[in-house]
Amino acid sequence: MQDSKTSLGLRKLIPEEKAKMLSVGVFLFLSYSTAPVVLGVPPIKIQPEQVHLSYPGVYGSMMVTWTTFDEADSMVEYGLLGGKLFEMMAKGSSTIFVDGGSEKRKLFIHRVTLSALRPGFTYVYHCGSGAGWSDIFYFTALNESSDWSPRFALFGDMGNENPQSLARLQKETQVGMYDVILHIGDFAYDMDEDNARIGDEFMRQVESIAAYVPYMTCPGNHENSYNFSNYRYRFSMPGDTEGLWYSWNVGPAHLISFSTEVYFYTDYGLDLIVKQYEWLKKDLEESNKPENRKSRPWIITMGHRPMYCSNNDHDDCTKFESLVRKGLENLFYLNGVDLELWAHEHTYERLWPVYGFMVYNGSREEPYVNPKAPVHIITGSAGCREKHDGFIPDPRDWSAFRNSDYGYTRMQVFNSTHLYLEQVSDDQNGKVIDSMWLVKEQHGVVAWV
Repeated sequence: MQDSKTSLGLRKLIPEEKAKMLSVGVFLFLSYSTAPVVLGVPPIKIQPEQVHLSYPGVYGSMMVTWTTFDEADSMVEYGLLGGKLFEMMAKGSSTIFVDGGSEKRKLFIHRVTLSALRPGFTYVYHCGSGAGWSDIFYFTALNESSDWSPRFALFGDMGNENPQSLARLQKETQVGMYDVILHIGDFAYDMDEDNARIGDEFMRQVESIAAYVPYMTCPGNHENSYNFSNYRYRFSMPGDTEGLWYSWNVGPAHLISFSTEVYFYTDYGLDLIVKQYEWLKKDLEESNKPENRKSRPWIITMGHRPMYCSNNDHDDCTKFESLVRKGLENLFYLNGVDLELWAHEHTYERLWPVYGFMVYNGSREEPYVNPKAPVHIITGSAGCREKHDGFIPDPRDWSAFRNSDYGYTRMQVFNSTHLYLEQVSDDQNGKVIDSMWLVKEQHGVVAWV
């Protein structure tokens, strides 16, 4: 048998060919191996499934998370694409998750951190143990310098039933269009339903995205059951708050994920409002230190429920006394947050730069060039069983564009001054229905002057 590197020649592949050639390569590897291959019925309860990636916030690392339904070891075998298959191995651990439903179903959530990865290089991996292995996947280790241009897909409110945008996202992810996925709350509808079986089904569905790029999340209102336990156990975000709030750096951006739900599910602890606020304040102060803002000038937040919206459903964002706006708008404004990403409303809405219900465009001709307030984007139309939300007939003064098609948003942070956003309509076969450049020659609160 020839060495796999020379026989497959995978190093020269363009991203669109990776998925196709990877499956061919695995076939060849198995077909020409001198060792016999025995195909049998997989050991279901210890067979890995629901594989997904996340970035732990540590240089040169990637977290692999998966589920089994019985106890098993936690191992990832991996190697550089085009090199020897599975020449490296990392071990981790598992956590027992007992769902709060009547059956008290038990899941084993496995986590393994891969370290010392080479930024920008593609790795092939599978996860599991000697008792059962997952399918083979691949990912590209994040380039962690501040002078590259990361590409994102972002959306919220995608369910197990009617996830209309999923197929397009699957293909675009696998051909290498994105470096990171941002899921801005509301998963599965709902992960706890049918004793968490809906959560299992949803995680199987998004494996075709989340096993290839970091799948970064924040909690939404549909995760609230049993104190957000399905969300807290199933996802592996940076920090020590079980993904409720955290931050991380990618390219020239500092991203902050937080929970809007602390303002609404106060039975789980009023102290969470204070704890999150104090954490946000400290994180924003740190990211605004001159040396940090110079290397990561963009500060981007993501939280589920918007501060503003022009929908007609009487949600928090339709009210002048919005809890989220009252709780966080001043903090974000006074710390020079550039862009605020939201979901919850099953629509897309782009706002003019806004603060305190007032529009602060950069100029009449170029509203998003050196704006004088943060820009808000609402992207909650990926698809779920609750269908679309409606709009009030007349948009507010701060509403620049709105649309109720199923779809999702693409974002690229090009450099320290230019950021691009566009909205994709799945109803219109992937047509870009809205786009904007956000241009800032200055960042921080001085940009508002």
